[in-house]
Amino acid sequence: ALSSLPALWWVDEQRTEIRWSFEELGFHSRRLANVLSEECRLAQGDRVFLILPRVPEWWLVNIACLRAGTVLIPGTSQLTPRDILHRLQVSEAKCVITDESTAHLLDAVGSQCPALTSKLLLSTRGRQGWGDLTALMGSASADHVCVDTSSDDHMTIFFTSGTTGSPKMTLHSHCSFGLGLTINGRYWLDLTDSSVFWNTSDTGWAKTAWSSVFASWTQGACVFAHHMPRFNTSTVLQTLSRYPISTFCTAPTAYRMLVQEDPFQFPALEHCLCAGEPINPEVMSQWRRLTDLDIYEGYGQTETVLIAGTFKGMEVRPGSFGKVSPAYDVQVVDDEGRVLPRGTEGNLAIRVKPHRPFCLFLEYMGEPEKTAECFRGDFYLTGDRGVMDKDGYLWFIGRADDVILSAGYRIGPFEVENALIEHEAVAESAVVSSPDPIRGEVVKAFVVLTPEYKSMNQYELIRELQAHVKRVTAPYKYPRKIEFVDQLPKTVSGKIRRVELRKKEWDHQM
Repeated sequence: ALSSLPALWWVDEQRTEIRWSFEELGFHSRRLANVLSEECRLAQGDRVFLILPRVPEWWLVNIACLRAGTVLIPGTSQLTPRDILHRLQVSEAKCVITDESTAHLLDAVGSQCPALTSKLLLSTRGRQGWGDLTALMGSASADHVCVDTSSDDHMTIFFTSGTTGSPKMTLHSHCSFGLGLTINGRYWLDLTDSSVFWNTSDTGWAKTAWSSVFASWTQGACVFAHHMPRFNTSTVLQTLSRYPISTFCTAPTAYRMLVQEDPFQFPALEHCLCAGEPINPEVMSQWRRLTDLDIYEGYGQTETVLIAGTFKGMEVRPGSFGKVSPAYDVQVVDDEGRVLPRGTEGNLAIRVKPHRPFCLFLEYMGEPEKTAECFRGDFYLTGDRGVMDKDGYLWFIGRADDVILSAGYRIGPFEVENALIEHEAVAESAVVSSPDPIRGEVVKAFVVLTPEYKSMNQYELIRELQAHVKRVTAPYKYPRKIEFVDQLPKTVSGKIRRVELRKKEWDHQM
């Protein structure tokens, strides 16, 4: 029996609902594909820059680009004019699609982008120089023949920021993400055609392609989306209890916020996941107390599909992000690409020789030297440090540049953050290195306090938190410096920007 669930189930703050079947998605996206090829005169391989919030049309543009063979470049609505200009110039995008919130920014930089030939606007109000997306789709034919693409034809470009320099253009093919993300959908998300899956990430990030397009629809699952312009815990809790959501994926930051709320009932929820950065074991156990469900962690990058994860039916080991995914041969290697023994810290890496996995990005476009830097010996280096234990579970130490070297010890920020959050005074924390005349660098924690502790004597609280960390983890890891802050700097997708805190520490002391 065909599932009666829609393919896309969209709701907003006013509880407006749009439910499209796969057939309806086909109908609307064929019309949009015609708009791209006829109206905008785009040819196969031309690039389309897309900035839309979570609205149904965002999904239609994804499918229309696949049909027309145009290369999609998603962006987040938080981009500045400078970010937009950089992306348009280096990508040579010929078409942009956006709404009123970003159109004026595009107009401000458009004249400096000679490649840009067409602009489509999703809005009820017209705008000079822009085509009306809804009207053009309404008058386009619903017959469209999908272009032929080969497995290594370009499909999507994601801009990914490293800790230094301009964001790189990470290029994926029809095969690397189009086929590769079935791994995420089938094995980690555990989706079927009776799943209703809600993933909360921003449309500008690869995680939305991961979870809300390919992983779900290759498994015939229903993609649930909530417009929610800002992450709001009460909206999330109401949505999980009001709609039959069976599978839920969000960032660790979001779980940290959700477990501080009152207990709740989610009748349909069966499988909870997180990705983006490691989740604190304490938050996992609080979530479990509230919902009776484990949180299954996944690990991957914009450049890859799922690298490792905790899969259904596998023992959850809090603090570990599970075992290697079926997509790759993952090893811990030294800086020359030599495999290290189990239990030894090193670089998390994916074997690419003699056979390069099909579900790996093609290259950083236009930057062959940056692409080459990722490869050592027979391996692609993720840029993350970790350990594989004797049972094959992987443990994350930190981004190579987040690791703190203090008086000869190597300290990963997560171990310290995990220890801090076990104390009831700590809502969340970020741990970075801070310069020290004797030790070179020391551990510094930026701590956001829970409401009950904000008025406590800070000097006493610092000593109490330091003593707590010494008890919970090895004494040399305790934060010698603690600063209380109201909030931590984060990316749009909710990852803590440790690099920003670290830079402030070092600039400040120099």
